[in-house]
Amino acid sequence: MKIEKELMRGAGPLAVLKLLSLGEMYGYELVGRLTRQTNGVLDMGQSTLYPMLYNLEAKGLVDSRTEPGPSGKPRKYYFLTDAGKKHLVTEESRWGALVQAMGALGLAGAPVKGVAL
Repeated sequence: MKIEKELMRGAGPLAVLKLLSLGEMYGYELVGRLTRQTNGVLDMGQSTLYPMLYNLEAKGLVDSRTEPGPSGKPRKYYFLTDAGKKHLVTEESRWGALVQAMGALGLAGAPVKGVAL
């Protein structure tokens, strides 16, 4: 099951911030973890992820550093800033309230098997 574009605009950045709260990651690693950990529900390609990361960087929520990867080719690692950590706490609270409200309407279905963030 894939999430529609409009819903992904809200869920995608929050999912990326949540993953980066676990530690810094490079883009391809983020794409893989989003796909695996959400059982494909939040699957996004690099063409979606990188503009999202640039936007989060522009907002001061994420920063990056570049260093050589295993093959020697430069690899850009992304990590949360202090502002990003604070924003994540706020957004997790808002997301939780939304999930509760949807559940109260009978719209929060059973969890998707294998999905864990």
